[in-house]
Amino acid sequence: MARYIGKEMSRVDGIAKVTGKAKYAAEFQVSNLAYGFIVLGTVAKGTIKSIDTGEAERAAGVIRVFTHLNTPKLDPKFSMVQAPSRATDEQDKSFRALQSDKIFFNMQPVALVVAETYEQARYAARLVKVSYNTEPHTTDTEAVRAIARVPTQAPPLKPRGNPEETMRTAAIETQPLVVEHTLTRGNPEETMRTAAVKVEAEYRIPIEHHNPIEPHAAIAVWQGDKLTIFDKTQGVYGVRAHLASSFGVPEENVSVLSPFVGGAFGSSLRPNYYPALTAMAARELKRPVKVVYTRTQMFTGHGYRPYTIQKVALGAERSGKLSTMIHEVVHNTSNIEEFSDETTLFTRQVYACPNLYAPLKITNTDLPTPTWMRAPGAVSGMFALECAMDELAYALKIDPLELRLINYAEVDPESGKPFSSKALRECYRLGAEKFGWKKRQFEPRSMRDGRLLVGWGMATGVWGAFQMPAAALITLRVDGTAQVASATSDIGPGTYTVMTMIAAEYLGLKLEQVKFELGDTKFPRSPSQGGSWTTASVGSAVRGAALAIGTKLLALANQEPNSPLKGAAAADVEMLDGRLRLKATRRVSSISLE
Repeated sequence: MARYIGKEMSRVDGIAKVTGKAKYAAEFQVSNLAYGFIVLGTVAKGTIKSIDTGEAERAAGVIRVFTHLNTPKLDPKFSMVQAPSRATDEQDKSFRALQSDKIFFNMQPVALVVAETYEQARYAARLVKVSYNTEPHTTDTEAVRAIARVPTQAPPLKPRGNPEETMRTAAIETQPLVVEHTLTRGNPEETMRTAAVKVEAEYRIPIEHHNPIEPHAAIAVWQGDKLTIFDKTQGVYGVRAHLASSFGVPEENVSVLSPFVGGAFGSSLRPNYYPALTAMAARELKRPVKVVYTRTQMFTGHGYRPYTIQKVALGAERSGKLSTMIHEVVHNTSNIEEFSDETTLFTRQVYACPNLYAPLKITNTDLPTPTWMRAPGAVSGMFALECAMDELAYALKIDPLELRLINYAEVDPESGKPFSSKALRECYRLGAEKFGWKKRQFEPRSMRDGRLLVGWGMATGVWGAFQMPAAALITLRVDGTAQVASATSDIGPGTYTVMTMIAAEYLGLKLEQVKFELGDTKFPRSPSQGGSWTTASVGSAVRGAALAIGTKLLALANQEPNSPLKGAAAADVEMLDGRLRLKATRRVSSISLE
């Protein structure tokens, strides 16, 4: 029986956090530290006509003001850049600040003021004067949706069946939908021709910003050609690759540390512009430099959930059975980098519908590059799809929950393969029971609490059960304690605690005998913390390392001629309370680990 896994326990890092012992990126103590303050531009597109730093440079405490005129070029190389879904050999196209006079987006960095104190740097930053040659800009996704294109970073989604034609001939019509892509699967036109009911709707989700309590920050220290940087990041190895390519140094010369992260939600899954900016200033000044975002910069410097336009069209039989789903999406990217959050990815998996078309397009804007944000794609895409399902339920006069049960996918609609596990039907049942769903009245505006209108709704959400390559190192000491390490992150879900529990479970130790460390490039490589895959990935690595220790101990024990474990297989033994013993007997047949 499990001793720790699946049980409640206090967080092992809880005391450190409530007492202030837990150090976040901006809190590390470094001697001879200088402070940087980013100056933001005030136009959306154009070039810098002139920049006057004279008054700022004469201000008290100012060490240097960096602009595009005196900042060395940061040269991106082809390297292994770790993205949330894969690590591929590609050019790091992350935005690097102060590299030219061009303005690509509003509130783009135009200068970095470095001074002896933060207050001096902030004051001097206000003295920097910039004039621009402005150009016409486009920040409205609606205005450029017509020239949207299929992103190249991921293959376009293929339609299932013939949704174009099936939607065209459905019985209930609203606004027309134009599908631009050539269909490649099945004959959806014919299936839509016989559809009895149709709904079409268009949904917009404005830009949404990550703005966690801890602002983004970095402290950079150079020792010769070796860089140590403390950074708020969800992936230390990704930042290491980014900085190594920027400064033309081997990756092993860059150490990235991020032991605690005060919330991120995807905003630190990829390298942002401030670590390279901080490291550049530190190298040029030959002293450590710290840069911390202001709360204003937290709306500009690390991406956002993109502006999304979604057109959803559903065709169904009178029974409620879906015949066709069309889910067209356009969202914005920047003019300097392509980004897609795969908004339609999960549409393919939710309902048993034979005809599906779910194209995704992106369009350029003069805005910063978007990025992943808290269940990227799934949040936006499922919102639109589920709203349309409610509209269909109303058109059919079928309870919204019943409509979803009618179209319940018993197998994966895309591949036809069975799910390894699926408890959604039970989730529906239990939720409806606990919430009193049967009391819900069907007609809009029919439910009231006195003078107040009351709405009861339900929706289905989807997220993948992902697993990524990960590694962990366990050192079991003769005193019965274990050191466990992996270069993953902890942005708040309790990684320190979970990994400690897993290690203690399979090493047979008490929780207080295990110390887990993370967030450092000196530890074994692990994926960035995102996608809800950390426990499945890093936890499996920790378990595997613990079992490997048991195998090694068994081999050592079998070197003894009178070992009570002689001839036992690794699967037959377990570690518990400092002893290696047979699982079957759970008695005397054991050997001390000391």
